Amino acid sequence: MLTRSSEFWLVSGTVDETPSPRFLGTHLHPDNIPSSFYAKKTKMLVIFRNPKDTLVSFYHFSNNNPVLPVQSWEYFYSHFLSGDVPWGSYFDHALAWEKRIDDPNVMIVTYEELKQDLSEGVRQISSFFGFSLTEAQVHQIAEGSTFTAMKESAANSHGTMGNVIFRKGEVGDWRNHFTPEQSQEMDEAFNKHLAGTRLGAKLNYQLHCQ
Repeated sequence: MLTRSSEFWLVSGTVDETPSPRFLGTHLHPDNIPSSFYAKKTKMLVIFRNPKDTLVSFYHFSNNNPVLPVQSWEYFYSHFLSGDVPWGSYFDHALAWEKRIDDPNVMIVTYEELKQDLSEGVRQISSFFGFSLTEAQVHQIAEGSTFTAMKESAANSHGTMGNVIFRKGEVGDWRNHFTPEQSQEMDEAFNKHLAGTRLGAKLNYQLHCQ
């Protein structure tokens, strides 16, 4: 999640010294975001990815991270599905944001939407944050925000973690990891938790995960 805010509660010094408006990223559950963010009507951009590709990405991030233990696919899959991973259950997180989907200060977009039409995503996001961009600026931002562009500059932006954070960036890589049984189990979990919700519809699960 990205927020535009006049305050940041986790880091003192650097952020406090940065002039407003300021941007920060977090994986916090919305219920754990300080109430002052909601009271001050902080703009929050929430980015979701379909759960199957999220699991695959999280698995590789964890196993490629030098400070974390290596885990088997089966072990990580089962723990992800039960919510026994850092930041908790994907579905609990999604349902918490579903409750805030009508908040005018919350914008939810999907990774898949941005992959399909990044320029349009830039237009919508910039409008949400109150920025007026020319088409040339939209093109420039979109060009620099593709997965390929970010991966190529990862060493400068993220140092040695660049190759850990930026792997493939593809939609549908889950097909190279899930067994048919695991795919069906995730389908059932999605239907149980998110079927019939607006966020569930926005994730376009049938297109991207079946």
